[in-house]
Amino acid sequence: MARHSFIQIEKIKNVKGRINYISSHERQENLYAAMNTTNLEFWTNLAKESQTEFSKSGSEGTCIEARELIIALPEVYIQYEPQKVLELFTNSFKEKHGVECVSALHHNRKKTNYHIHLIFSERKLLEKPQVKIATRNMFYNEQGKHVRTKKEILDAESNIREGCRVIAKGEIYEQRLFTNKEAYFKSDKFLKDEKKRYTKLINRYIKNPDERLQVFDKNSVYLPTKKIGKNNPKTAEIQADNEVRTQWNQTVDMALIEGLSEQEVLKVKKEEISQKIWSSIQVNGKKPSLFRRIVLMAKSVLERVIQKFKMPPKPILMVDIEEFQQMQRIYDELLKQTKEQLSEIVLRYGYESTQDFIQIYHKSEDIVLQYQQDLKKWKEQASGSPPEKVSIREKLRQFQSEKQIIRQESPKRNRQERGAR
Repeated sequence: MARHSFIQIEKIKNVKGRINYISSHERQENLYAAMNTTNLEFWTNLAKESQTEFSKSGSEGTCIEARELIIALPEVYIQYEPQKVLELFTNSFKEKHGVECVSALHHNRKKTNYHIHLIFSERKLLEKPQVKIATRNMFYNEQGKHVRTKKEILDAESNIREGCRVIAKGEIYEQRLFTNKEAYFKSDKFLKDEKKRYTKLINRYIKNPDERLQVFDKNSVYLPTKKIGKNNPKTAEIQADNEVRTQWNQTVDMALIEGLSEQEVLKVKKEEISQKIWSSIQVNGKKPSLFRRIVLMAKSVLERVIQKFKMPPKPILMVDIEEFQQMQRIYDELLKQTKEQLSEIVLRYGYESTQDFIQIYHKSEDIVLQYQQDLKKWKEQASGSPPEKVSIREKLRQFQSEKQIIRQESPKRNRQERGAR
């Protein structure tokens, strides 16, 4: 199975705290490099303005101050100088999108995951700040909302309530340093484009073609696994999820190795996973336990498909068994009769001569015996539908053509064969 690149995006609700977390040697056991394309004042002002804009919007939830890409690197990258690797990937993002970034290059605690954290701003600095000056005193309540009169922010003793504020005439009451957020950064297309772009960049420095990464295709035969972040409250759930996904992917590898086509595997994935998960969500909502059950059942279905594909084809009896059984009865009757009566018996059943009948009978008997042996072996592996019957009469012409070869055999050999039977 080809290795896929892993690039994930996260929302940052506290950009200053996150910057400190990813770039601190005290908080990161395996921190190899860190960089900032601007300064901490930029991120402080960004956080403040983002919170102000969010408050004014009246939106529910939590303000998103920035976003972060997590980029997994192949272990081959350990041979490269960490700071140069980090600068390559960080500057690539800034040059592409024109926004400021903070980044860090880490290993996880077990040193099994070499990766970059790249925090970026969704806003750009304005060329010239937009400043608004108060033309009269302005009053703001505890929620930061502008109110018309001072009375609206006073308590029962006529004192300004805690959390409220007054901006005097002539002072700056609003200042914008940044543009609005770039909507593209929260679109599916952005992440899709970045996966392609960064995968291409990663592969540029991998010499062995077999070690190069591919962008995961959601329409492929495989299921993607999920990265587990540090202190993730759903760690156990994600681990269980990844386990069944890995089991499915391993079974897919077996299917492809055995010779099944991707179209055949995709058919199972679509019918047994995609469609059943969609139906389950409609009825039960998103329940991880149901997802895992569906994937494991799909794995079992695929295993049966593999087993069926590996089995030899069911043997087919090339003669009509009922006709052969009639021939056996004729043969038994022949053995009981005198030699003078033999021709009369076979002619009565539509055969040209005793010799023709004996040849056809023994040939049919060989076929039936071989079929019975093959069928016994086949039934040990699987069951199947009864084979389509083919009339002995239809095979007569084929046997007639073989007669000349049979007649060349010695009478002694024929007697030995009949005696063996």
